[in-house]
Amino acid sequence: MIKVYFHLCLEGFSNCYVVGNEKTKQALIIDPGTVTKEMIMQIEQNHFSLEAVLITHNHLSHHKGFKTLRKIYQPKVYTADYELAADNTKILKGDGILKIIGTNVGYLSVPGHTADSMVYKIGQILFTGDALTAGLLGSTNNSYAERILKTNIKTKILSQNDELIIMPGHGPPSTIKSEKQFNTQVYSNKSTCTNVRSSYREFITA
Repeated sequence: MIKVYFHLCLEGFSNCYVVGNEKTKQALIIDPGTVTKEMIMQIEQNHFSLEAVLITHNHLSHHKGFKTLRKIYQPKVYTADYELAADNTKILKGDGILKIIGTNVGYLSVPGHTADSMVYKIGQILFTGDALTAGLLGSTNNSYAERILKTNIKTKILSQNDELIIMPGHGPPSTIKSEKQFNTQVYSNKSTCTNVRSSYREFITA
């Protein structure tokens, strides 16, 4: 059984996720913005072996805690940005499927918010980083990047099963169905090009 545990990183109010396989007792972490006592206890009390760290994009609030994790564990890091590469790193390109912690982990390249933005799919959950937040489009630096991001979201994310759950890099969870119905920024022809961030600071632990 795969379980997802949520942790809020107060620095930057970014979302971090611990994903554990109860059967294999292996775990991975998505976007370790910070490393907290609670996060370590989550791993240790469940007797998980931390196998991997998945980074959605190269913004410090989403990977700052990785250096600390590597002092405690020896996870393999998965990223699309060479700047984050270190020992035991796999650079991701395009779309594909990984086999980690005894389950399939899909990855999708969705540039726009950043050139290296990745979305990860585990079971019925999409971890979208900052590319897509509940009701909002990820921030972009120019109208060209925004068009690319909108296209990627429509073709690679919102084209999937309506019941898939979206776990973003900031703010509350959502679903594909909800974003199709209520995310007007994705379908708007008007450019936003602003560094919008959700005001939500609390989240329900999965």
